[in-house]
Amino acid sequence: QVQLVESGGGLVQPGDSLRLSCQASGRTDSFSNLAWFRQAPGKEREFVARAGRSARDTGYSGLVKGRFTVSRDDSHNAVYLQMNNLKPEDTAVYVCAAGSGARYTRWGQGTQVTVSS
Repeated sequence: QVQLVESGGGLVQPGDSLRLSCQASGRTDSFSNLAWFRQAPGKEREFVARAGRSARDTGYSGLVKGRFTVSRDDSHNAVYLQMNNLKPEDTAVYVCAAGSGARYTRWGQGTQVTVSS
């Protein structure tokens, strides 16, 4: 089975940027959607962004649209999340997922993002 491993999290200040990476152990081109979710302490997991097979086929949560950019590179079996103008409310564990449609069948372990002054 394809495994997903996230990296790139860390502690940053409000207004800073981070780029998260998610590396798959196998081919990602069989998945129609590669996505990012996040879970903050005491809250349920929430959708952040997804990337379809086409570069134009992306979707974002209203909370991050305009600040975050998702991209996938099937030649490297990876998906990325560029996060700009980070806010304290973006603090969470960010998890990548792979699947078809809205059904995600592969999940990573997550990487912690903390935004604090």
